[in-house]
Amino acid sequence: MLVPLGLYSAVGWAAESTVDWVREEPKAFAQAREEKRLVLLYLEAVWCHWCHVMDERTYRDEKVRQLISEHYVPLRIDQDGRPDLAARYRDVGWPATVVFDADGREILKRQGFVPPEPMARLLQAVVDDPSPEAASRVLADVVSSGSEAPEAATLNESLRQRLIARHERSVDMQRGGLKMAQRYLDRDSVEYSLRQAALGDDVEAQRAKVSLDAALALLDPAWGGFYQYSTGGDWRHPHFEKLTAIQADYLRIYALAWSLTGDRRYRQAVEQVIAYLERFMLSAEGGYFASQDADLKPGEHAADFFALDDAARMALGVPRIAEQRYTRETALVAEALAIWYEISGERSALDRARAACVWVLAVRSRPEGGFLHLSQDDTTPYLADQLAAMRAFTQMYKVTAERSWLKEAGIAAKTIEQHLRASSGYLAAPRGSSVIAPVAPIDESIALARALNRLLRYSADPLHQAMAEHAMRHLSRPEVALARFTEIGIVLADEERQVAPLHLTVVGGKQDPEAQALFAAAMRQPAADKRLDWWDPAEGPLPNPDIRYPSLSRAAAFVCNEGRCSTPLHEAGEIADFLRSLDQESRPISQ
Repeated sequence: MLVPLGLYSAVGWAAESTVDWVREEPKAFAQAREEKRLVLLYLEAVWCHWCHVMDERTYRDEKVRQLISEHYVPLRIDQDGRPDLAARYRDVGWPATVVFDADGREILKRQGFVPPEPMARLLQAVVDDPSPEAASRVLADVVSSGSEAPEAATLNESLRQRLIARHERSVDMQRGGLKMAQRYLDRDSVEYSLRQAALGDDVEAQRAKVSLDAALALLDPAWGGFYQYSTGGDWRHPHFEKLTAIQADYLRIYALAWSLTGDRRYRQAVEQVIAYLERFMLSAEGGYFASQDADLKPGEHAADFFALDDAARMALGVPRIAEQRYTRETALVAEALAIWYEISGERSALDRARAACVWVLAVRSRPEGGFLHLSQDDTTPYLADQLAAMRAFTQMYKVTAERSWLKEAGIAAKTIEQHLRASSGYLAAPRGSSVIAPVAPIDESIALARALNRLLRYSADPLHQAMAEHAMRHLSRPEVALARFTEIGIVLADEERQVAPLHLTVVGGKQDPEAQALFAAAMRQPAADKRLDWWDPAEGPLPNPDIRYPSLSRAAAFVCNEGRCSTPLHEAGEIADFLRSLDQESRPISQ
């Protein structure tokens, strides 16, 4: 059931601050050059509580407004609308305050809410001495250096062990999550632990479980969907905004957790995320809205509101939905729903995933290839959008074997290569598309390397192989891999390049009921990493015919693992039986 737009909170936004904001970056820097001013970038998130507070307090302060009026061009940008800026300043957090000179050179940046008096001192200090802070240059120097990446497109063993050791130290084994003030489900960390648990590592199984269980505290009991994070080093102080991209991540990781553990609570979490997305975030016109606000009334904490049940909340209103439908969010939801279909067999999940992908193709395609972020007003091919589309289309090919999806994934990859390749890694936006120089963001770099690995399994395209190697060379640089607290996702990307997944192939006609049943059974097999193929001889060779299968008079499935393949399996149940036999063979003999 979709929530009618009329039910959204009648309270609306708080009155905007009295600063005369410029909304277009080129205009702001052109004005700064003409008037010899500095540029004050207020990078906000429309769902962010502390952004609302900063509007109400900081930017209504008389001294702050006077300093801005005399010395700055005030530039205000919603970070959801600019994936390149969101990637550059993600670790700063929202709101982000960044000061530039008129040529786009970064002078300083500040994290989060800045009260009026400190803001006034900060603005005056920059006017007095506009030389860049050393710390302001770190992000660009680390992730967007012009130096060449290492020759090897893989982690050396020393760096691999350092990343694994950081992962092991980073997880709070008592309370779950990472050992940070903010508590949330770190998806790469949990996925790595789940994969190791599937190989028999009981310690990693516990690491996954403690975080998966603890993060359920962020699941909204009335409406479903996960809050963004909790503060205070525990799970009892949530920030109530709900971001669609985060819902997709949680849906994906809890689906994988349920498939590998069978824990019913994880399946229920998936179902509650889907229910939330269906009710609140799915547009009647197609695509998914970007986010839901943390506050019912902007700037006022909403803990009392979110403690209410559904009926009581609806009587008061609904925190504002940001109705922008970006390619990234819609494609990420599509991928997650298609993953859930693979794991659960829920046909409605595939139908929703297909509808979302069709919407992206119909409404967000760029005439020259790739995908828009929001509209024709900005044709910049951002990495976040191309990457999300590539992931969604690759997963759709995996679960449907429809070759058109593989073609579309390849187009997205080609757009990334043509517009975003740098000497090291891939940039969040093309060079020259912004006065503020784009960087090669670590989160997207990891996701891109992994997505290219998956696409390459199906396409065998030399371009995709070269791209995957280029992405991995960037991640293999120690100054990139070790720049943050923990980046176990780099190990996942490296392992996926080097270790073949469980490979299940069905040979038979797409209209053959026996072949259909075999493919459905192959999809349901739980595995931390899995490749699915369906070869219908009437369609010609598989896009990646790396194994030669016999042409048979009856539909059959083949299971290939660790360098060997099964004999033809003609019954759906035989697939699971064969995999169980492999599992038993791999177990150590008791002494």
